[in-house]
Amino acid sequence: MPAELRFSRSDSGELAPRHSVADLALATARWCARRGWPVHPLAPGRKTPAANCSDCRAHPHAPSACPCIPAGRWCHGFHAATLDQDRIQRWWRTNPQFGIGVSCGRAGLVVIDIDAHLVQPPTRDRILPGIPIAEHIDLTGLSNGFHTLAVLAALRGQPSPAEDTSTLRVRTPSGGLHVWYRAGDHRRWQSSVGSSSGRALAWQVDVRAHGSYIIAPGTSTQQGAYRPVGDVREPAPLPLWLSQELERTGHLPAASIPAPRPVPPRARQAVLAAGGRQEPQLLASVLAPVESCGQVAEGAGFSDALNRAAYTLGGLIAAGRLPQEEAERVLKETAITARPGQEHRIEQIVRSGLTAGLKRPLYDNGRRP
Repeated sequence: MPAELRFSRSDSGELAPRHSVADLALATARWCARRGWPVHPLAPGRKTPAANCSDCRAHPHAPSACPCIPAGRWCHGFHAATLDQDRIQRWWRTNPQFGIGVSCGRAGLVVIDIDAHLVQPPTRDRILPGIPIAEHIDLTGLSNGFHTLAVLAALRGQPSPAEDTSTLRVRTPSGGLHVWYRAGDHRRWQSSVGSSSGRALAWQVDVRAHGSYIIAPGTSTQQGAYRPVGDVREPAPLPLWLSQELERTGHLPAASIPAPRPVPPRARQAVLAAGGRQEPQLLASVLAPVESCGQVAEGAGFSDALNRAAYTLGGLIAAGRLPQEEAERVLKETAITARPGQEHRIEQIVRSGLTAGLKRPLYDNGRRP
């Protein structure tokens, strides 16, 4: 059995105790597929996917429109990843030197890719995105992803994923580490690069999830082999604290987050007409904090923003500056746009805020009695 992965007999029982590098590559690909991890070929000795066919190279197109993938070819990298054992055997028998890539998103994996590159650290605001590091804090010695991830974990009172012996960890030829986790919540965690000025978890810490692939343990490149650490060969569930950090740093898909939309002009006109006053800027300012919550999935203080808006509108209604029925309707529409599917919760918050606000009218001078 391949010693690098310690396959059991059920994992690769068809192989003899002694086998070639080609047999090992095929066994590794089969082993991954049996665990529900779709695989695709990597170019021999490299970390990049095997080349597309000549037609795909000559006529670039979207993977979804490519006839090669349904036909069983490996064009377009992780987009062609498969669990089909017959296809896997055909691919690796065609070129036994292929490496093995795993499509992280389709496999339900989140892999923390810790780098150890010898480069100059970035500015303090990019070491741990969203977490300020004061100038008086000495960063001497902080030089790679192991350090930044350890700092982040320590801030949360947690052990570093690099030290997590409960999950599959793979040492890379460059001295880095891949920490494999299983995403059990079915959320489409997004990939990122730790050096990015946009979405990132920590400097020199990449995230491999939807939209990327990871190199399977046992694969060899020109730089060396990807070797498992310890005895664990299965990914553990993604730790709660780490999922919270990924969410905080924008690793959920923007496509699933409704963009904030302005209150429909007709609704505003109805409110203003019924109230007999032309106060569009006032209404917009009350609704704006609720609308802005639609720009992020969580962590925007939606409940507080909605409660304050309802309380303020209650005061305006009590002072005769807005009609209750229309103002309440527009507020609910705005809230549902920002947080679809939470109608019951929104109803409760609006009712509570309005009830409190109606007891304290808000007059033109901005004061309540």
